[in-house]
Amino acid sequence: MSLPAAPPAFDATPGPGRRRRADRGADIGAGCGLVFVESSVLVVIFGLWFLSGFRLDPAKSVTTDSLWNYLAAAGGVGVLAVVAAATAAWAGAVATVVSQAVMAALICGLVFGGVEVQSHQDQRCRDTPSAVGCRLPQDRTTPSAQGPDARRLMGGARGLQAPG
Repeated sequence: MSLPAAPPAFDATPGPGRRRRADRGADIGAGCGLVFVESSVLVVIFGLWFLSGFRLDPAKSVTTDSLWNYLAAAGGVGVLAVVAAATAAWAGAVATVVSQAVMAALICGLVFGGVEVQSHQDQRCRDTPSAVGCRLPQDRTTPSAQGPDARRLMGGARGLQAPG
């Protein structure tokens, strides 16, 4: 007499089986939310760089800040996108993985493009210091151009006297 066998209530045996995936709605929501947050952070970062070239005093000529620090911040956002993609891959959230991989690729292109632009600008300013967009050498070295703290630090370290 053969008795019917019921399927096990819990199968803890390792091996190939059905992979657990994240809920599709939560996956898409997380992917869109992360893209929105990362895009907002990038807009703030490069908006600050863009605004560094504006002054309300028409008597002074102003150049934008160097891109290097802003590119480092954008690279940090790219690293966070890669970490989010890896975490989403571990959780089985396919839409989030795709969106974060696309964001990481776009940020990588943005950073490498910015590096090329800033390197070109730096080389141009080394070759012709009086070119448009370049700061004159005395702008970088005079303590008065860097504020009161720079006067104190430079005067103490090198014996330079602050003008005035």
